[in-house]
Order: sequence, then C-alpha cells, then structure tokens
Amino acid sequence: MSSTLRFKVVGEAFHKKPIEVPTPEERPSEFFGKYVFNRQKMFKYLPASVYQKMCDVIDNGTKLDMETANAVAAGMKQWAMEMGVTHCTHWFQPLTEGTAEKHDGFVEHDRKGGMVEEFTGKELVQQEPDASSFPSGGIRSTFEARGYSAWDPASPVFIIGDTLMIPTVFISYTGEALDYKAPLKKAIHAVDKAATEVARYFYPDVKKVISNLGWEQEYFLVDEALYAARPDLLMTGRTLMGHDSAKNQQMDDHYFGSIPARVAAFMKELEIRALELGIPCKTRHNEVAPNQFELAPIFEETNLAVDHNMLIMSLMQEVARKHGFRCLLHEKPFAGINGSGKHNNWSLATDTGILLHGPGKTPVDNLRFVTFIVETLMAVHKHNGLLKASIISATNAHRLGANEAPPAIISSFLGQQLTNLLNHLEGATDDELINLAGKQSLSLDIPQIPELLLDNTDRNRTSPFAFTGNRFEFRAVGAQANCAAAMIVLNTAMAEALTSFKTRVDQRIAQGTEPFKAILQVVRQDIKACKPIRFDGNGYSDEWKAEAGQRGLDVECSAPLILDRYLDEDTVEMFSSMNVLTRAELEARSEIKWETYIKKIQIEARIFGDICLSHIIPVATRYQSQLMDNVHKVKDIFPADTAARLSANNISLIEQICEHTSFITENVNQLTDSRRVANAIESVRERAIAYHDTVAPLLESIRYHIDKLELIVDDELWPLPKYREMLFIR
Repeated sequence: MSSTLRFKVVGEAFHKKPIEVPTPEERPSEFFGKYVFNRQKMFKYLPASVYQKMCDVIDNGTKLDMETANAVAAGMKQWAMEMGVTHCTHWFQPLTEGTAEKHDGFVEHDRKGGMVEEFTGKELVQQEPDASSFPSGGIRSTFEARGYSAWDPASPVFIIGDTLMIPTVFISYTGEALDYKAPLKKAIHAVDKAATEVARYFYPDVKKVISNLGWEQEYFLVDEALYAARPDLLMTGRTLMGHDSAKNQQMDDHYFGSIPARVAAFMKELEIRALELGIPCKTRHNEVAPNQFELAPIFEETNLAVDHNMLIMSLMQEVARKHGFRCLLHEKPFAGINGSGKHNNWSLATDTGILLHGPGKTPVDNLRFVTFIVETLMAVHKHNGLLKASIISATNAHRLGANEAPPAIISSFLGQQLTNLLNHLEGATDDELINLAGKQSLSLDIPQIPELLLDNTDRNRTSPFAFTGNRFEFRAVGAQANCAAAMIVLNTAMAEALTSFKTRVDQRIAQGTEPFKAILQVVRQDIKACKPIRFDGNGYSDEWKAEAGQRGLDVECSAPLILDRYLDEDTVEMFSSMNVLTRAELEARSEIKWETYIKKIQIEARIFGDICLSHIIPVATRYQSQLMDNVHKVKDIFPADTAARLSANNISLIEQICEHTSFITENVNQLTDSRRVANAIESVRERAIAYHDTVAPLLESIRYHIDKLELIVDDELWPLPKYREMLFIR
C-alpha cells in the first residue's frame, strides 16, 4: 500500500466520525458568559453591599479586604456548585508561554468523620503553588520552591468542566514577577496614569484611560492521522522537512474562500464554547495559506483580552481534536507558504468614551488626536529594538520577513493623509498653525481629520506597526505568543513617552506659554524626532534594510542578539521609572528567553537527526538498492549497449541518492558535534548565539537534500506524509 493511500485510509477514520456540534437554541447574546462569574452573576449571588465593593475593586483598583473576599467566595461557591463544579484552581501565565493550574477540591473535614464542601476568601485570593519547576531566570534557586498566586479581580472567574478557574498573577516569595500578568497590569496602570494626565489638557473631566486590545488569531488545521505520522510536527509544531506542494497558495483561492464543512463544524463548536466563556468572537475566515484560518473577537480591555487569547488557544487545540484535527499555532509550520501571526490591534480610550487614537470634529479633538498619534510614534521610535525583542522567538523568526509577514525591522505605516498632516505641522510656524482667542477658543490650521477613516488609510502588509484608522496594528506578534509580552513593552513605552511629553509641556506653560500653543510646540518637536520610524514603502526590499540602518533603527536579525535590547540602559530606565519591571526581573526574563530559544532549537535538532538516521536514510538506501537491482537485471537481459542506454536514468538516480544521503549523514554528525560544542558554553547568551550561528543553519542545509530525496524516492516508500497530502482538508 502506498504511503499516500496508507495515510488517507487512516485519516478517513476521522472523517467518518459523527461530528457532534452543540446547537443552543438561544441566540449568542443569551448564552454569552454562561460559565463566567461576571457582573450579572455577581449581582445575583452577592449581597448588594458586597457587589458594590467588588465593582469598586474592579473599576477603581481599590483594595479587596478579607471580609469582602469571604463573601465573594461564598457567592462564587454557590454559583459554581449549581453548575456542577467540584474543584478550583488559580489559573496563571508563567514564563513558559502557556498557562498553569493546580486543582483543589471543595473538600474539608467536618470534624465529625465526614467532609463538607468549602471555599473561603483565602483560597480565592491567594494560593501557594510550587514554583521550583517554573523558569525564573536565576531569581531563585530550585530548592526555593515557594511562590504565590494572587487573584486578579479585573479578569472574571470562569468554569472549565468541573473546575472553577481563577485568573491570577504569579510572583516569587521575594516579590518578583514570575509571569506575564503582573507586569502587564503594572504597564496598564502606568499608561492609564500618564495618558489620563495628558488627556486632561483637552478634556478635564477624564478620570481614567483604558488600554484596549483586539487580537487576530491565525492557525492551521491538519488531519490528526497525518499529524501523528510526522514526528517533527509532534515534537516541534512545525515540519522540519518537506518539499513544496505543486499547488499551495499561489492561486489565492483559499483566502476568504468557502469554509470546508468539517472546518465550519469545528469553528461553530469553538465559537459556542468561547462565547459561553465570555470571549466575544466576531470574525472567522479562511486565511491565505491552505489549511490556514483566522478567528478574531471584538476588542476588549487589554488585560482581559490577553486572558481570553490564552484561553482561546487552549480551546482551539481541545476542540480541534474532537473534530479529527490538530490545531497548529506555530508561526511557520510549513515552508514556502504564509506563516501565522497574531495581529495586536491596540488603542487607548477614556472613561468618557473618547478613543484617543480616533479623529474628532473640533480643533481640540484634532490636536488631541495628533498628540496621541505622535507620542505613540515617539514610543515606538525610541524602543523599536525592544518592541522587536518582545515578539522575537525561535519560532517567530521563521515567519518574519516572508510571505506577507512583516520584516524584522520595526517601522510604522501611517497612510498618505496622516503623513501629509504631520509633514504640514512639521514645516509650519507657530503663527501659521495656531490662533488663540482667549483660553477657551482655539483656531488650528489642521486639515479635517474626521476624513481619516479606515478606508482612507491603506493597509501596508509589510509594516510591522501600522495605523489603521482609529488604532495601531502591531502585526509582528507571533501566533503562539502571549500577547502580554508585546503589550507590556508597548504600554510602558507609551507611558514613558506621555510622561516626557507632559513634563515638557508643563515647563513651557510655567514659562508663560499658552497651554495649547505649548502642546503644539512639543508635538512639532516630537514629529521631527520620531520621523525615522515612519515608513510607508516596501519593508521587504534590500533598499529599506540599508535605509533603516542609516535612520538609526534596529536592523539586527539574530534572535539571541535581538533579546539584548531587554538589558539596554534605556530599557531598564523605562521599566524602572514606570514601576513595571526591575533590572533583576529584566535580567531574569532575558535569561529565560535565551534558554527557551536554545531548547527550541535543541529539540528540533534532536528530532531532526533522529528522522534523518531512522527514517530518511534507510528508506533512501532501500530505494537505491532497488534501483541497483534493476540495473543488474537489465545488464543480464540486454546487450551491453542497450543495457547502458536503458539503465542510464536509474544510474543517475543512484548517484543522486548517494550524494544526498552522504551529505545528510555527514552533516547530521556535524549537527550533533555542533550541539555538543554549544552545550559546553557556560554563558546562556553565548550558548544561544552558538545555537543560532552553528546549529540552526545546519537544519536548513540538510533539509534541502532531504527535500530533493523526497522527489526521487518511490512514493510508496517515503515514510512521511507530504505537503500535498497535509495541506488540503476535504
């Protein structure tokens, strides 16, 4: 039986399974948040006074006292037990890129020989999971096992199966953050404080600024049988070898195409599960590459949006298996076609409903709009290398700069109208731009910004950080990344930029300059300062790479070296001054990221070598023997001249197989030696650099010869499912 037929037969077992899709009779609005202890549930299960206190805690960040916590826990327990819950867990996001949980039952002695269901405020607010096996980057020794998880009331508790899931931060015994949520909340607080003070120049009644995030999750689906037959997919999430399919995405027929029935069934169940957990799924569609799809929600407050994205990635993988698929979140699971990103649409809004990155209708609105646009550009310009470090990884490095993914140089696309507006402001004098008639009146020579709508700003697909009408889209974030990494940097950098802006404006006001004139003067100063980050052209071109370096932008492409930006003095100063991360925490995170990079490449190299020596070489050699046998038989039957002519093609194939297998064997041995040398390097940074420079390149050079063998060896013998078999769901 041929390999194609063998994998097809195994896969058909999944196709024939009846697909059970929940079909609630209610509208989505009626079952939305069914398994979430949201305000509606709080109002029902908590005393009125406790409900009001909790709203104050969530909205204003007031401290949660233990009396209130006990009352909340009692209401939560009642609701949870009515929903069939028997356990609870603190759900947190350690620096492993995933989530973690330890389940405890609602069980306690009743002191009469029996047990009772119990859940207290102490259990709700704080737990002590063993932290010794989570990465800490040297902050703590392995034998120092104590770590604390603490409830984040701003992210609602929810139910998965029989377990009450409590979103928490995760910190060490000595207080350092061991997760993504703790610094994210600090970054959100920092940008709230800084943006509120600047927003009050324009709207004195603003009390709070909210950081919003709308993520777009891209992913691949493959048949589970084919996935199981690929050791590289099982171990690394991507195909380490495989020749291009004759047809892939070149016809552009998959993008926004009709969704295959099996995939639609998966999407429907996923959406229902997500909506029940309060995740506001909005969009689903086929993406560019075959077997690639996208899911996107309505935007939410950033902290909650990050939690929901971590949850949806877990749900995707769970629901996919029920439908005979495996969900691939790797940024580049297949060579030669689009990889998967997670575009982060980011904006700021006031508690009074004003979108700070959205245009307005009055001169004050216009100046506010320009101010926040320019200060965002200032943040991105100053920390463009750090923003790149926040999204770089061993996996995302494969995606950046190819097949519509943005390049590994951070720049910002604004569109022609907004570019013209900033150029106009930069070139004009104060007298040309502004006419003040009393403190409450302002005439500003700024074109009608309300015309800057979404359809008036083109979408430069090569721009990593593009303005798209009323928000910025950070497109370089990888599909399997925790959005918090990028959001921590972006919100902190914005807080720093706005803080600097306000300091400089206030200095001018103190010297007697009219407030709006002072604002405009600093804005014009910053338009000039951040001009190098603005780029509307082709980010893939070699000319841009050269130009970006001349502009002073970070053009480094080596992932381990990009991570150095976390330890730059500007970075340390920014995070310290904004009270988000300490130098020790930054050093720890850098070490963890280098370690993670090493381990990713190490695993790839090990499974790659195993596949080469245990699968590819034996099969190629077997086919080579068959060809040799054929050559000998031809010589036995035909005259010498005829035999030579008839055997010429097989002899050529035999020679090609010899060349490819010799190269593979020799370089797999070199791959092992390179790993051994790299592993002996004591410095984790230098070890990561060695893996990047000496180990990773060998994977690509060996792959070339494997892919050539795939075209030569009999399809019945080839041991791995091919791209043409994996990439087209039927």
